[in-house]
Amino acid sequence: MFRWKKLGKVFTPQEVKGRSWLREFAQAPATLLFDDFVRIYFSCRPPADESGQYVSYSAYVDLDRTDLFKVRHVSEQPILNLGGLGEFDEFGTYPVSVIRNGDEVRAYYAGWTRCESVPFNVAIGMALSRDGGNTFTKLGNGPVLPYSPDEPFVLSGPKIRRFNDTWYLWYIAGRKWKTVDGRAEPVYKIRMATSADGIHWNKVNKDLIESRVEEDEAQASPDVFHANGKYHMFFCYRYSSHYRGKDYGYRIGYASSTNLIDWVRDDAKAGIDVSAEGWDAEMISYPHVFELDGKTYLAYLGDQVGRYGFGLAALDGKLE
Repeated sequence: MFRWKKLGKVFTPQEVKGRSWLREFAQAPATLLFDDFVRIYFSCRPPADESGQYVSYSAYVDLDRTDLFKVRHVSEQPILNLGGLGEFDEFGTYPVSVIRNGDEVRAYYAGWTRCESVPFNVAIGMALSRDGGNTFTKLGNGPVLPYSPDEPFVLSGPKIRRFNDTWYLWYIAGRKWKTVDGRAEPVYKIRMATSADGIHWNKVNKDLIESRVEEDEAQASPDVFHANGKYHMFFCYRYSSHYRGKDYGYRIGYASSTNLIDWVRDDAKAGIDVSAEGWDAEMISYPHVFELDGKTYLAYLGDQVGRYGFGLAALDGKLE
């Protein structure tokens, strides 16, 4: 079992002033390391409109590298514009995952649009930054990983990695929509695609992680890290219904692999759970593992899937 020491909540969106588009939520943290600070990208929302509808934007916060609880800067504007009329990302960019590629930074993001019979649909796009990750421009008006016959809707949660000169994109794909108390709720499973260039993708077309709490368990945020000769995946999972509270809400799970295709799930090893009280007492989700100056950290969301920000935990020991 891994042992994560919770360090506390690092960033609270409600404390940011002067940005009407950043009012609440700091979802799906993803890091980009600089010499003297750590940039953490996240997704946020302005208040709902007069119809009660939300949009979501992606932004970043820069934390001092020597003191991760010291906020140095919050992006002045969203890193990426929303899509145009009818485009896949017209109403939101959430979540986002970033990676350096030479002198550019690539962002893989889930763009979502509103629907009539169900609340939304999602596909995965890519955008490029040539100013160090401050602003991004979409590769095109459509997604790089769209729906397909085996993955008919809700392609989201991208996590980009490169291992041995191959690009890997872990993500989630919708399997079904369920009607629960008159509301459509999505069920999605963890999947993977590979690429030689990070643009043209080959889907594995396989659910990677077996379900545990129920057949319709929803899984999200598959973050893969290589250490001590094998691959480690931290992810989150929830029940398919009544998951907005403590009993059936998100928890963090764990799986390991030697070949990136076949994964052995062992949630008991995850080593982190909800707190007895406080900002993460109901749920924890969207784990992101990163190394910094000899230490391994886990960024994660608390209650209401990050409505009030994200926090950090530090690993006591090694990933093995």
